[in-house]
Amino acid sequence: MDARDKAPADDAILLRRDADGITWLTLNRPAARNALSVALMSALQEALDAIARDSAVKVVVIAANGPGFCAGHDLREMRTNPGRQHYQTVFGQCARLMTSIVRLPKPVIAGVHGIATAAGCQLVASCDLAVAATDARFATPGVNIGLFCSTPMVALSRAVPRKAAMEMLLTGEMIGAEEAQRLGLVNRVVPTDRLDDTVTELARTIAAKSPLVVKIGKEAFYRQAELGLDAAYAYTSEVMVANMMARDAEEGIDAFLEKRAPKWENR
Repeated sequence: MDARDKAPADDAILLRRDADGITWLTLNRPAARNALSVALMSALQEALDAIARDSAVKVVVIAANGPGFCAGHDLREMRTNPGRQHYQTVFGQCARLMTSIVRLPKPVIAGVHGIATAAGCQLVASCDLAVAATDARFATPGVNIGLFCSTPMVALSRAVPRKAAMEMLLTGEMIGAEEAQRLGLVNRVVPTDRLDDTVTELARTIAAKSPLVVKIGKEAFYRQAELGLDAAYAYTSEVMVANMMARDAEEGIDAFLEKRAPKWENR
């Protein structure tokens, strides 16, 4: 464990703040550019597991303190414990963390400033939505140090076109926020001083929807994306039928027809 992780409670490596159905998880290893140490990945995993069971949470935001969002894996930590078993543990832990974000039954928004490189870029690509500050930069630079970004590639290749992903992976070069938006890695680019406000506005918009319907929709989105065309339509047709049987669908449709605001029951 990095010495920076041995911090008192008020300097925890992951901070959590809850307000109005929105949970902010803030990476808090600024001196290490929020590199994903074993301890930080464990803290994120524990928080996500708890959030999955917390009905009060409707939207999750992953943000970061310090000059950058996330510089990827903690390479210094990894080199202090060389060996196949340790490397398998670290990359397996990271894979579980990224998969947990995708499978979390609540939307996850990344609020990105500064650099998001390697596993940090993977973290952004794994989130459902991403808002970037104008100073944000993204890269999968492992090829530059003899370590191809193979696990970040999984999330990146599902977020941007294949040739764009391959260029990032093969060159290791940084791309700016505007280019990341053009490729589809992020949804919006805003001035740095507007990042938190923009993320909050987006999160509040989503939090106002039926949590049940959002959960149904997120799961269906990722499952159908891995299916062939016919199978995707067959699967989503069944999802639509099940959704129509939900009380919130009845309430939402009735509210629309009666020109009033819906009152969600989350069932």
